Amino acid sequence: MSSSLETKPSPKLPQEARIPHDHHDEKAIFDYLLRPDDSYDRNGVYWADMSISKRIRFVTSYDAKEASMELQTIGRMAKEAPWSPVGAYFKNYVLPGAGLGLEGYVLFSIGNVKPLFEKVFPACWEHATTCNSTWVASVEYLEICGIIVGQILVGIIGDWIGRRWGLIQDASIMFLGLVMLTGSWGATQNGWVICYACSLFFYSVGVGGEYPMTATSGMENATGSGKVSTKEDRLHRGRKVTGAFLMQGWGQLFNQVILILLLLIFNHGSGDPPYSTVSAQWIYRVSFAIPAVGTLWLVYYRGFKMKSASKQLALSKEKSHVTGYDTESLKLTFTHFGARVLATAGAWFANDVFFYGNKLFQNEFIKVISPNNSSIMEGWLYNLINVAVSLVGYYLACELQAWSSHLFSRLIRVLAFLIDNKLYGRKWMQIIGFMLDFVLFVVPAFNYDYFTSKSHITAFQAMYFLSSFFNQFGPNSVTFITAAEVFPTPIRATAHGFSAAIGKMGALLASVLYNYIDTPTKFYVVPWFGLAGALLTWLFLPDTTGLDLKEQERRWRCIREGREHEYHGVAVHSKHLSVWERIRGVGKHFDAQLDYQQKISEMRSDWEKAQTRKTELLEEGAGPVDEEEAWSSDISTYFERTSKGSGSKISQSDKES
Repeated sequence: MSSSLETKPSPKLPQEARIPHDHHDEKAIFDYLLRPDDSYDRNGVYWADMSISKRIRFVTSYDAKEASMELQTIGRMAKEAPWSPVGAYFKNYVLPGAGLGLEGYVLFSIGNVKPLFEKVFPACWEHATTCNSTWVASVEYLEICGIIVGQILVGIIGDWIGRRWGLIQDASIMFLGLVMLTGSWGATQNGWVICYACSLFFYSVGVGGEYPMTATSGMENATGSGKVSTKEDRLHRGRKVTGAFLMQGWGQLFNQVILILLLLIFNHGSGDPPYSTVSAQWIYRVSFAIPAVGTLWLVYYRGFKMKSASKQLALSKEKSHVTGYDTESLKLTFTHFGARVLATAGAWFANDVFFYGNKLFQNEFIKVISPNNSSIMEGWLYNLINVAVSLVGYYLACELQAWSSHLFSRLIRVLAFLIDNKLYGRKWMQIIGFMLDFVLFVVPAFNYDYFTSKSHITAFQAMYFLSSFFNQFGPNSVTFITAAEVFPTPIRATAHGFSAAIGKMGALLASVLYNYIDTPTKFYVVPWFGLAGALLTWLFLPDTTGLDLKEQERRWRCIREGREHEYHGVAVHSKHLSVWERIRGVGKHFDAQLDYQQKISEMRSDWEKAQTRKTELLEEGAGPVDEEEAWSSDISTYFERTSKGSGSKISQSDKES
């Protein structure tokens, strides 16, 4: 949680735009705006340009101060209203991630009820004598295919029509899909399987759309809409987006708990067989009916409470004079950011092979621990433990920053694994997560018989839980945010949807491939995807931790207007470029002083346009100026004074300032 949790009316200007009264010197005024103290020291040196020792001191000191402020804010809120921190967490994380939470619940339920179907309807689901084996197998394939369709289709729609429309469409499709899943039936068992599979495909289209829509809308709301960038964006963007994404883990946890309770309720208080057909029908239908209620509410919430979800996209299109889908930006993205597409899509592909492969551990150690077990309860209980471990990984990825400064020593603060910490950040979190999963799969692969023996099965279990933890505390969290963060606003949803779709193809590959190779061979195959993911990340993925996204938008505007060489800001700083981009010389135009002068010039241009609009609105009697068009008195006074005179006088004033 951040200091932004206090639910007070928004001031006229962002905090960083309100200049202290003692900043009479004009250079100090612009330094305060353009060189914020969370990214620059008192001498105007960017944090990434500091020596290693100074960088460590700067980052840890500021993080400690920020954590203290956050804790004070939470304490003050709790003192005024004990439940207000919970309400703020709900508003900032639960609501933005509600769609992912609901789909996480449902898709986890699909996998969980399959063992129940195999026990109750073995002739159909296990032996395929009364049902077509192709249709039984297609349940899993159609789920993945539906997600892929949704990721690509809704990603394009989100950039074309708007984020809000994409969000409403996703929730509506998921609600109708849940109604179809809950009521699926057929004259024969095979007819029921066909209806079930088709309903799941329809539902999965909505699920796929949740990925690009949740990531882009969450990121753009975090970016803010003022004339200057916000501290919240720079310091907590990763935590905010990942905090929404981890609702998927909560959905999985709730699903497993509810299924266990439903099994006990409808199976006469026991989780052991035999299971009746009536109890199985009740269990799976009620498990789908519960999220249907939440999804219907989500349709309402997105339709009536998220009216500004497309604001940043609209502003970007207005600046580019685009009304529909920005095909020019799409073309330029593959020209200038093609390596980034390879990094986000390739890493997600490798991660999904791993994510699916993690199930191999559980299946094997359950066979060893309970070789003659026929109860589905044991598998569900291990699922519950695994999801809980995964949630710990999620929270350590996005929440540890706020607490580490007070709970651990300075050394731990430096080494803490955090998604928003400038000393560690997204890129290293993904690389290390991939490498540790690689090791945790390689070890049992080359000692399979040893680790699957009864005397060493506990070590096998430990590797299972650790691989799950580092998957969440690594690539599974990072791929979701970077696939949106490293791309410009006009095609952000498209790029995210494409990357996520390639990722799901990794899951599809795993689900097909694993049907044709035995378990020991699977352990030989899976690890190398972790190694490949780490290499792709290291070579092609830029580290955007601590990067102001407004800088990325400034750079993109220059690229789109064919003047990439005129951008000199931190978006082309070597710290925020991939190894591949640095080799290609992308950062050769970085010039901090020249960029500083350009920012003032751009602010002047925006101020003059705002004044023109203000005059037009007053002449038309349109009422007060929109909040986004307000400027601090210090900035307005400076621009008004230096605008009197010749153009050269203005330019010289900007340079002196």
